[in-house]
Amino acid sequence: MISLYLSAFVTLFLVIDPPGCAPIFAGLVSGATPQQSRSMAIRAVLIASTILVAFALFGKQLLAAMHIELDAFRIAGGIMLFVIALDMVFEKRTQRREERAERVKEEHQGPEIEDVSVFPMAMPMLAGPGAIASIMLLMARAQGAEQTLVVLAALASVMVLMLIALIAAGPLMRLMGARTEAVITRLLGVLLAALAAQYVIDGIKAQF
Repeated sequence: MISLYLSAFVTLFLVIDPPGCAPIFAGLVSGATPQQSRSMAIRAVLIASTILVAFALFGKQLLAAMHIELDAFRIAGGIMLFVIALDMVFEKRTQRREERAERVKEEHQGPEIEDVSVFPMAMPMLAGPGAIASIMLLMARAQGAEQTLVVLAALASVMVLMLIALIAAGPLMRLMGARTEAVITRLLGVLLAALAAQYVIDGIKAQF
């Protein structure tokens, strides 16, 4: 069970990426009070968690209703995660997030602070396609209620870390600096690429 928890935790941590989301959130709420930014962080994490738990519990039924085999989803999910990993290694993912955050700020300029908890934080930054694919793949590998609870516990752990990262986004950015963040992002991207390749291999083995 410990190995399953660690595998699920590492996968979800790499995909949801609390260290990568924290600086973007800090930029989005730069004009907000500490109370407002904390409230938006809590809402974003709660909404994203609800979305991911829903896909974790009912994603398999959704695939069955659409006549999509789980092995095909494993392969597609692995390819999707590999693309995310490439973006992390070459810093394209952070660049897109910053551009999206900048567009949101430009579209909602004004005296009132725009609530970014639902968009873009909860969707698509926290509960994006990669995170949804990952939680569904992990749940597909879980056997029985006990392993299902282990995967959900790993998800809960990652979301708690995400909440801490978002609340402490400003101090974390000052502590880490841009260069340190870039090094960490690239290292996590390499690890995620290996995990994505394993998903594709598992899907091909099971199918053929």
